[in-house]
Amino acid sequence: RRRPEKALGIHMQLSGALLCLHLSFLSCNFWIFLLNEKEDSWVCRGLGLFLHWSLLATLTWVALEGFHLYLLLIRVFNIYVRRYLLKLCIVGWGLPTFFVVICGILGVYGKYTMEIRDSNNHTSTSQICWMSSEFQQRRLVMYITLAFLCLVVLYNFCMLLLVVFKIWGLRAGRKDYECSDWKKTNKERGTSLWKDCATVLGLSCVLGLPWGLASLTYATLPGIYLFTILNSLQGVFMFLWSVALTCKCRSENNSSVPDPSSQKMMTTSFNN
Repeated sequence: RRRPEKALGIHMQLSGALLCLHLSFLSCNFWIFLLNEKEDSWVCRGLGLFLHWSLLATLTWVALEGFHLYLLLIRVFNIYVRRYLLKLCIVGWGLPTFFVVICGILGVYGKYTMEIRDSNNHTSTSQICWMSSEFQQRRLVMYITLAFLCLVVLYNFCMLLLVVFKIWGLRAGRKDYECSDWKKTNKERGTSLWKDCATVLGLSCVLGLPWGLASLTYATLPGIYLFTILNSLQGVFMFLWSVALTCKCRSENNSSVPDPSSQKMMTTSFNN
């Protein structure tokens, strides 16, 4: 109740996109077991379209989280956009819908078969409702999706660097609040450092930076496991970080001497 509507609405839209992504991925895997080996039904094509749409919607809303953070940190004053959340929804849901509709008309989606080769050169196959293996331009669509992912991660990484510089600048301007007792000062600096690290890690989850592991660790098995674990728990990390910020705001309101730079940074990064 204490958070403004716009930020909460953006976080809810991203959470909805993540929910659709997880449900569509599970549905595509479960449905393939109901199909015959040579069958490619319209349900599988629809599930492949839904999976691709959910993926693009998630990446789009992650990019919009970075855009919203940019407005809060860089253009802090005199910001008013009429029907701001509605316009973000048009972009966040409309852009993926436009792209997958074109792909659906072209017949991109269907049953995708992937060959898996073990250390003994034994080959096995794994199938999922995704982009049809029979579609000739399938690699082009996948490369476009991967390029969009890389652009989103790169943009949000730049936004995270801006947050780090903002925190650094706020900490550098705290000389008036430093205590003459060096032991107490060092303790406060250590606490502030942990809080800043938690802020950066929390924003990394909100901005979807773990998605960058898809391009960095695609060829290694440990990297695939790390990518799967971090991204499947992205919504959980966002929730835990939100709860931590709520508790922090309450403790600072009850405290007689709050940390102004930390309070400003945390409030700007999430609650505005």
